[in-house]
Amino acid sequence: MGRLLSVNVGLPHDVSWQGRTVHTGIWKAPVEGPRMVRRLNIEGDGQGDLNGHGGERRAVLVYQTDSYRYWQNQLGRNDFVYGQFGENFTVDGLPDAQVCVGDRYRIGSALFEVTQPRVTCYRLGIRMNKPEMAALLVKHGRPGFYFRVLEEGEVEAGDEITQVASGPERISVSEIDALLYMPGRSRDQLERALRIPALSVGWRKSFETLLAEDERKGDHKGAVTTGSAGFNAASSGTAPAWRGFRPLRVSRKVRESGNVTSLLLEPVDGQPIATALPGQFIVLRLEPASAPPLMRSYSLSGEPRASTYRVSVKREAHGAVSGYVDDNLRVGDVVQASAARGSFTLRPGDTPVVLLSAGIGVTPVLAMLHALAAEASTRDIWWLYGARNGREHPFAEEARGLLKALPHHHRHIYYSSPNPEDRPNVDFDAAGRLNTQALQELNLPSYGDFYICGPSTFMSDLTAGLAALGVARNQIHTEMFGAGPSNTPGIAASPLPSPHVPAGPAGSGPLVTFARTGLNVRWQPTFHSLLELAEACDVPVRWACRTGVCYTCETGLVAGKISYAPDPVDTPADGNLLICCAQPQGDVVIDL
Repeated sequence: MGRLLSVNVGLPHDVSWQGRTVHTGIWKAPVEGPRMVRRLNIEGDGQGDLNGHGGERRAVLVYQTDSYRYWQNQLGRNDFVYGQFGENFTVDGLPDAQVCVGDRYRIGSALFEVTQPRVTCYRLGIRMNKPEMAALLVKHGRPGFYFRVLEEGEVEAGDEITQVASGPERISVSEIDALLYMPGRSRDQLERALRIPALSVGWRKSFETLLAEDERKGDHKGAVTTGSAGFNAASSGTAPAWRGFRPLRVSRKVRESGNVTSLLLEPVDGQPIATALPGQFIVLRLEPASAPPLMRSYSLSGEPRASTYRVSVKREAHGAVSGYVDDNLRVGDVVQASAARGSFTLRPGDTPVVLLSAGIGVTPVLAMLHALAAEASTRDIWWLYGARNGREHPFAEEARGLLKALPHHHRHIYYSSPNPEDRPNVDFDAAGRLNTQALQELNLPSYGDFYICGPSTFMSDLTAGLAALGVARNQIHTEMFGAGPSNTPGIAASPLPSPHVPAGPAGSGPLVTFARTGLNVRWQPTFHSLLELAEACDVPVRWACRTGVCYTCETGLVAGKISYAPDPVDTPADGNLLICCAQPQGDVVIDL
């Protein structure tokens, strides 16, 4: 069937890369003699990033000499050594197109089971000195695969590889890899893949996400939507109703509390605007007469309708945009607005709905409450809100009125520093903060859907508290104001400064606007991608492969056009882009 040509191991270590420190175990070297294979590792081996590699179902990475020869020809290189691709086993035979997930093999005295293809990873590009290598493995259908260790034992170079069982459904490693990353997948293929017990947890969740997105769109006949829809927040929302910006007029300006003002916006041309989903946001571009344009993202706070949008802005101590809205914007003024976008939206169904917010984080969940009241929902509705005091409690009367329309509602308001005039059990229900301890005192339905919006510490605290109470992670939905958290696998952690223009001479290319961060930067060709520009500005970003494969970096493209180099393996969702391989073609606005 095949033969084990080399056993390769290596412990993680730090390497320097693009001015940063990467902790990685991608460097493997051959060892002589027998080696013990344990449940998680080969003796003497280790992985640097256990989120993407390692663990029980990714204990041993396998790559084939046939693929070695293929890449030598493709890349014009002759410097490969065993372990070059970060694999533990270099084998003769076992091609990706024939080995199936669930197949079992005896090597030496150990028994193995195939669980998934290799995870696309930028660190292979570092090892190969070819940044696009992760994408090339997918595009050329030669990923390699992982073994799970069913029976521990010794292995040694020269051992024969004997297949002892075949996996159900007979889906090859190459087919599974293409099913996740390439266009043209079908619902039937995804359902077949999910019937394979050996399939690793991560890939199973990805396929379940793709099926769920297909179910949400109601299309069960043809191919599932191309792109990796649903893999992250950016990719799982509906496509925006229009590209770029549209002029909207301020029809009303309402003081909601001591520090919050609402703007009601209507289309200048009188034509309807698309009805937003409850919980979505828009990007506003404000154009002061004697200053550069100002741009920010704001959740829609009113009842979803096709005639007006309502946004509510909190006055910040040194906020240029909130100060302009408060002091300068007048009824009748025109602002530029993006279409509604975002995936923090109310899910349909009959499960309980728990809406948790603090401060100005109330706005998207208030839109959800409006939607529930408009349909006179009979669902069990919980309204939990935290503020400093009554003066800083916007929409208090509005929320009370909406809750009265809901027959099964529960209200708990928390003031951390109530004023003397604030009435207990009328204006608020408890003195203190809405936090994990407060959640423990409530009899919340653990099987409900939980929607959380507020400061980052508030959301992380409540998310952890709900998980501790037994709420499943997929039932907890969060929305972040401002830039979201970074995801930079393997990079040594260090404090990030506030976003800023990049060091060095200013660029002269297209204007790149990071909408959530409020930063405007000129593009310069020294950067290979918008991801590199964002990193130079210390704008928080999320990425993994850096070559247009994994979709971790998928982000909203609010306005403008981009090009790709290299081309991603599949197109992102409409209205989005992959920042890891995108360059601007003119001025662009990005939801970062």
